[in-house]
Amino acid sequence: MRNRLWTNAVVAVLLTTGAAGCGNDDEASGAPQTAATTLPGRGAVEEVARGIDVPWGLTFLPGGDALIAERDSGRILRLKPGADPQQVAEIPGVSAAGEGGLLGIAASPQFATDNLVYAYFTAATDNRIVRFNLDGGEPEVIFDGIAKAGFHNGGRIAFGPDGLLYAGTGDAGDTSSSQDPDSPNGKILRLTPDGDPAPGNPTASSPVFSLGHRNVQGLAWDADGRLFATEFGQNELDEVNLIRAGRNYGWPEVEGEGDTDGDRFTNPLVTWSTREASPSGMAIAGRTAYVAALRGERLWTVPLNGDQVGEPSAQLNGEYGRLRTVEVAPDGALWVTTSNTDGRGDVRDGDDRVLRFPAG
Repeated sequence: MRNRLWTNAVVAVLLTTGAAGCGNDDEASGAPQTAATTLPGRGAVEEVARGIDVPWGLTFLPGGDALIAERDSGRILRLKPGADPQQVAEIPGVSAAGEGGLLGIAASPQFATDNLVYAYFTAATDNRIVRFNLDGGEPEVIFDGIAKAGFHNGGRIAFGPDGLLYAGTGDAGDTSSSQDPDSPNGKILRLTPDGDPAPGNPTASSPVFSLGHRNVQGLAWDADGRLFATEFGQNELDEVNLIRAGRNYGWPEVEGEGDTDGDRFTNPLVTWSTREASPSGMAIAGRTAYVAALRGERLWTVPLNGDQVGEPSAQLNGEYGRLRTVEVAPDGALWVTTSNTDGRGDVRDGDDRVLRFPAG
């Protein structure tokens, strides 16, 4: 199943647009669209950083600085508007191939006191989650054994309002794993900060929060604590899902909206054709969900109204190429990263970039 959402654009820097290469995998690019020039309710775009090597995960520290993960190099950079990026860590053992590498990162909710950062990455034998002190020291593996492959590694991690760690995983090309309750693949996992199955999970002693996913790369909560997730479809439909504990989202039996088999499966809230989206990162600000689209080369915005959604709107169409990650900063600004150096996009001068749209 798949999710795709919106983005709006304000452009205050000169960019080169060009045709994006097509491919047969989930993240392949499509043709560029007509560029938007504004992002509703936000100030003019600012370029925080350029020349980043395949940016993937993005997280914010209490003071407002950001950390960004470079997928292929395994480096983590500290970003601050108006300052040059500074390398602050490098994760050992990253095996970057295909869609694998250093993927999601998340600062501890208690970062001000524990100085811990969490990272999801592809290692030699599996995908795993580690944590480490930003001041130095060896990363500690807190969860491993997530099957790896050239595609469908998932990789987004985020701490929820409950203080627990959520991880979106992919099926790693084995579709049967998504319906296997004993496999961590094709799932959304819910863990304690130490990597144990969280108390209150649907099945005691299991890390699985929801199942039946193909490749989850976006996680975000609204102000009422509802969890939404994006998901890559296969040939037809990408999705945005409202995630509820213990629910089954259908893959591989259902792609997009379909027969729920007597309420066994849960249908998505939003679907797009795969050429319009290939949704990766997701963020929510107020009543709007933002989804970064890779192949679609746009930012989707989706109005939220409780459990319902309005009509999605496409922003930044083709303006910056492939978009990987979108996050809301502590000051309300929206940060967006491009993904044109990942081997599937047309590289433009300055790629890859980190962009900031100030709150209006």
